[in-house]
Amino acid sequence: MSNKLLDFINLHYGEEDKEKVLENVTANISFRGSNLWILACAIIIASIGLNVNSTAVVIGAMLISPLMGPILGAGLALGTYNFVLLRKSIKNLLIATAVSLFVSAFYFYLSPFKDVQSELLARTSPNIYDVLIAFFGGLVGVIAFTRVEKGNPIPGVAIATALMPPLCTAGYGLATFNFSYFAGAFYLYTINCFFICLATFFVIKYLKYPASAAIDPKNEKRIRYGISTLMMVMIIPSFYLAYNLYQEKKFTKNIDDFINTEFNSRGYTVIYKKVSYNSNPKKVELAFLNKKLSKEDMALYNKMLQETGLTNTQMIFRQDDADLKAEILNEVNKQNATLSEKDVTINNLRQELNKYKVNEPGLVKEINVLFPELKEVSLGKIEKYSGTDSAQIDWVVLYHLQNPEKKPDIAKIKKWLNQRLNVSNTLLLQDVDENK
Repeated sequence: MSNKLLDFINLHYGEEDKEKVLENVTANISFRGSNLWILACAIIIASIGLNVNSTAVVIGAMLISPLMGPILGAGLALGTYNFVLLRKSIKNLLIATAVSLFVSAFYFYLSPFKDVQSELLARTSPNIYDVLIAFFGGLVGVIAFTRVEKGNPIPGVAIATALMPPLCTAGYGLATFNFSYFAGAFYLYTINCFFICLATFFVIKYLKYPASAAIDPKNEKRIRYGISTLMMVMIIPSFYLAYNLYQEKKFTKNIDDFINTEFNSRGYTVIYKKVSYNSNPKKVELAFLNKKLSKEDMALYNKMLQETGLTNTQMIFRQDDADLKAEILNEVNKQNATLSEKDVTINNLRQELNKYKVNEPGLVKEINVLFPELKEVSLGKIEKYSGTDSAQIDWVVLYHLQNPEKKPDIAKIKKWLNQRLNVSNTLLLQDVDENK
């Protein structure tokens, strides 16, 4: 039974010839010719995607990025003790990294759009989950690379391990002199590189690739110690960042619960909320639609905040704040600017229909009183062209006569309608069906 299970999970099944795998990996290490062009295109595409906050474009850059080549090469070289290949892989990875940083920083320096978008922010705070993604993504990548049939995993690995976006985000940090963004993004890139390499090392060892040269046990032990040390160096900061992220999410949830209990449930409409978790003390800024608090009320709410366990936190109530009004107005303008094409079309149609809408509910009654000879009066508007591209909207009054023998004073009625409606021309049309 155990033998059948081992056969079921055996990685040697469907394995590519080891010499051929080595040839394929070696061919994808150098950034020359087509690889260099593909790298340059991937850098530009990733930078544009991050700049315009387009997930689809960022994914496209991940798919075409050739950065996996030297990383797989380094992992294979470590697993087979091929130090010539290791030096070549590291050299090419460093060149690719330097070129990517320079090109992306140059792009963001020239770009007029330097706002921090969500796609950029997502690459500035790596944690233990990014370590797991990099390791298992790399594991899938090297397993697929050592198969005869490469299959579908390769594109998925390119997306999961995401090497190019954090590198371009680091370039953004350099271009804007935001070194905290640079450090976070470059750390994420380093995590991805190292754990893909580590996954490759483990798979190569498991598949028992032959060593390219004899190595004494002392050096082999030294390599293992070096890898273990680097693992700890990479993992420990990610644990801290994951813990920090957990604490921030917990703090935000507690603040939301407090606001819902003390304000929303009592009918106070919160129109502005800003949480500053990394400040000291932590700050929560609030503004209400129509509720004003006294200084005593503000002090009471801050005291209640401390009693709920949210220590070292200050709640600031922004009232009659001109800067806040400008900030909210700016946010509204941003939202209006991002209206979908459908919304814009609907708005244009409404404006077009309003040109023909009659908003004079009492006009028919006034006509019946002032001009009793008219009956069954109908109102409308028509668009009239006079040989030019511009159109004129005219009022139209359709009427029946009370007595066909008695002709109304059309000029007098038109003059009154023009003054009443504040227009220059009104058309009076008699419905002649009754006169037949």
